[in-house]
Amino acid sequence: MDSASLLTLQSAQTSAGISAQKTATSALAAKGQDHGKLGLDFESMVLSQLISPMFEGLSSDGPFGGGEGEEAMKSFYIDAIGKEMAKHGGVGISAMMQKELLKLQGAQ
Repeated sequence: MDSASLLTLQSAQTSAGISAQKTATSALAAKGQDHGKLGLDFESMVLSQLISPMFEGLSSDGPFGGGEGEEAMKSFYIDAIGKEMAKHGGVGISAMMQKELLKLQGAQ
């Protein structure tokens, strides 16, 4: 499989994930619940925790690298990456969580 086909497949999967999240979010919004935001927040938190070990042990050299400021801001950067990943399809935690919340609301 060439790289162009792989990128096309990845783009289609991402679009399908975003579409599924929007569908679940709109269904929840119709019921007057904001579980879509709850699902995205939870998924972004999980993704942030999953990627944070990638940044451990990295050293920054150069005129603007390193120091206490960088250490303090690293967690904000990791959280921002997690939010963007969740917003653009994530790994499916948000859609799964929204689906389960809809089931629970139907049972009540």
